[in-house]
Amino acid sequence: MPLLSLGAVMKRREFIGLIGGAAVAWPVGAWAQETGRMRRVGVLIQTDGALAQERLEAFHREMRSLGWINGTNIQFEIRSGDNTPARLPSLALPLIAKKPDVALAVGSLSVEGLQRLAPTLPIVFVTVVDPVGSGYVESMARPGGMTTGFAAFEYGLSAKWIELLKEISPQVTQVAVLRDAGNPSGIGQFAAIQTVAPSLGVDLRTIDVRNSATIERIVAALAQSSHQGLIVTSAGSVVHSDLIIKLAAEYRLPTVYPFRQFVTQGGLISYGPDLVDQHRRAAGYVDRILKGEKPSDLPVQAPTKYELVINLKTAKALGLTVPPTLLARADEVIE
Repeated sequence: MPLLSLGAVMKRREFIGLIGGAAVAWPVGAWAQETGRMRRVGVLIQTDGALAQERLEAFHREMRSLGWINGTNIQFEIRSGDNTPARLPSLALPLIAKKPDVALAVGSLSVEGLQRLAPTLPIVFVTVVDPVGSGYVESMARPGGMTTGFAAFEYGLSAKWIELLKEISPQVTQVAVLRDAGNPSGIGQFAAIQTVAPSLGVDLRTIDVRNSATIERIVAALAQSSHQGLIVTSAGSVVHSDLIIKLAAEYRLPTVYPFRQFVTQGGLISYGPDLVDQHRRAAGYVDRILKGEKPSDLPVQAPTKYELVINLKTAKALGLTVPPTLLARADEVIE
């Protein structure tokens, strides 16, 4: 797979029994700068594909600019879950066996697996929606422990999704919000949407994204009524992205998504953090930890760049005319 070009994948049979399920401890100072020693960075990724590769390449380019040359003074060990969350625990084991000096954890499940199996391993995370609510860090300013990184969202942003939905499809009066009901971030994002909905004349309901059959059944029922729309939150939605985009097109439902990747795959409109930029910034934290700084001294950072992406082809298929004012604000327009 192209995504894994920076490090070889260890097959499952090569690590069964290697660790035996025990948590791995890193001695204090094991990651301190040592002249002439090859450093090792572990990377655990939930998803695969061209977009994941684009983000990882941004991380790798920034590491090079900071003086870390793959194969010369640093080695990247990369494992990808191939959009199958259940695979991540088994993938974390061989990654930990490589004794990385620091790990880049992409997504919440990657953080959970690494923290559980190697509690003293320094971790820098990206694309995590609610690191405090999920218990990965103590606070944004003072993360504590061995984990820090870059939060994917501020909850207030979620209110923007319903505003965009009404702007691109003013006739919408009922909106279903797709979220993972067991995920703290899904609850927080829905709460932010709720605060704005009454002023826009919109009634809300929720759809739990943990089960594809549930998504199909409820979206099909929803489409039987007029003036319906969808908002896809970031909590758990990426796993079912293909299904959600397919259903939105099949039932002609205007839908707002949290990430650019949904729109490049055929979704209508997205507003969310620039995840390529987030991976680039993560390289700076990895560099600082490799040079001796502690994760607990590096505050968790909120996104600094957001992007609005619109798919005009999809808008046309839905019979929607995108307002010129909205087009003028877009960071990217897909035609």
